[in-house]
Amino acid sequence: MKIVVLAGGLSTERNVSILSATMICNTLRKLGHQAILLDVFFGMPDAPENLEDAFVMDGTLLETPHLSSKAPDINEVRKSRPGSSDSYFGPNVIELCQMSDICYLGLHGEAGENGQVQAALDMLGVKYTGSGYLGSAVAMHKGYTKNVFHTYEVPTPKGTLLIRKHKDMLPEEMGLSYPVVVKPTSGGSSLGVFIAQNEAEYKEAVEANFATEREIIVEEYIKGREFACGVLAGKALPVIEIVPKDGWFDYEHKYQSGMSEEICPAPIDEETSSYIQKIAVRAANALSLEVYSRMDFIVGEDGRIVCLEANSLPGMTPASLIPKEAYAAGMTYEELCELIIEESLNKYN
Repeated sequence: MKIVVLAGGLSTERNVSILSATMICNTLRKLGHQAILLDVFFGMPDAPENLEDAFVMDGTLLETPHLSSKAPDINEVRKSRPGSSDSYFGPNVIELCQMSDICYLGLHGEAGENGQVQAALDMLGVKYTGSGYLGSAVAMHKGYTKNVFHTYEVPTPKGTLLIRKHKDMLPEEMGLSYPVVVKPTSGGSSLGVFIAQNEAEYKEAVEANFATEREIIVEEYIKGREFACGVLAGKALPVIEIVPKDGWFDYEHKYQSGMSEEICPAPIDEETSSYIQKIAVRAANALSLEVYSRMDFIVGEDGRIVCLEANSLPGMTPASLIPKEAYAAGMTYEELCELIIEESLNKYN
């Protein structure tokens, strides 16, 4: 098949996206597909005169990029594209996507996860992997996700959606006590997430988030063990436990080798594992997430189990959780990529 693997964009997670997409693209080429990697923002300005020739493969694989421990400066990324176009889509991106049999979405954060790219591709008649625009949009917004979770009885931490004009509101006015978690409504990879131990740290975290966000989440901090559970083709994958070497599972721990240990299947009793899997599937269904997704959990020191959030486009880097869970279920990375394509095409039947 002719496959465009979309990556990059203008998200603070663009570097993670490019690494995921490079691995996906190389895997698809090894499997015999005519797969090309496109940065959705930069596009292919030097495309061949006959665009179809972009899909001609010579057997070469893409070089795997190094992933920095720091998020990119998006303003600098934006300035570095030649020309003055305000379009999110770079040169020839739309045309190449329309020529493909399917677009494999290797995007993370912002437009790639909030449903905007999906909606645009729907309007253009382009098939793509993963969830549709509505489920993606709701899952990306942590405030809306909480509301859906409450409606469908998915246990989640107590929290409040805080808008800018109420930024001086303190946790005690929300019925919360320190420590509290402060995080953006629509971020990913734990970027912008703070654990505030006192009022000074809380105010600093709120200011930091409102520098780039219009609304944020303030929620109770639950100390405990961190887990994740993927949902693939409607079924839960084995539960994985994440054990950071120090601190908690932030951006650096997620993507830098050796910063955390992932254990799959998780060393927990069958009852706890089955419950997490059941809640993961319930959460995915409640949010209308299709094909594949991942739910993040905390099991508190008191045994309380809560679902923190949903990920509609989970990472596919060497350090990512979904490939590790799939492997524990007996599935290779190659088989995982193929199944995601197969299930995604089934959406359109």
